[in-house]
Amino acid sequence: MNEFVVALGWFGIYAPMAMGAVASSIGCGIAGQAGIGAMLETESSYGRYIGISAFPSTFVIYGIVIMFTLNRTVTIDNAGGLFGVGTLAGIAMLYSGIWQGKACAAAINAAKEKPEIFGLSLAPAAIIEGFAVFAFVFALVISGNISGAAV
Repeated sequence: MNEFVVALGWFGIYAPMAMGAVASSIGCGIAGQAGIGAMLETESSYGRYIGISAFPSTFVIYGIVIMFTLNRTVTIDNAGGLFGVGTLAGIAMLYSGIWQGKACAAAINAAKEKPEIFGLSLAPAAIIEGFAVFAFVFALVISGNISGAAV
């Protein structure tokens, strides 16, 4: 049983990076598909579409930083905290990445039809990024209270 609890702790250390990578992949994929479609239908603004498609790539970076912050020797005493913080931060990144990809796809489609609203169309994606930043910052703060020295 102790080995299982320690394994959960290790899972928690790696979870934010893994889920952040999945989030960035899915989000960039969703937005990228919309960007490619928009490039087929327009004669300019290709750079904008590619730039918007890359927005969700930040979630893997947040996940990497959280992973390094949580990285420490896993014991029975700290495994629960590592699992909880890492897994929940990872889930927050995962959902944020997917929904930001959808918001970016909508922004691309809107800007394709009406280029003058390009900046405003990015507001929903920025708000979603803010939620991920909250999860990121809270994970960093909470990780300081989990026992064990950082490796």
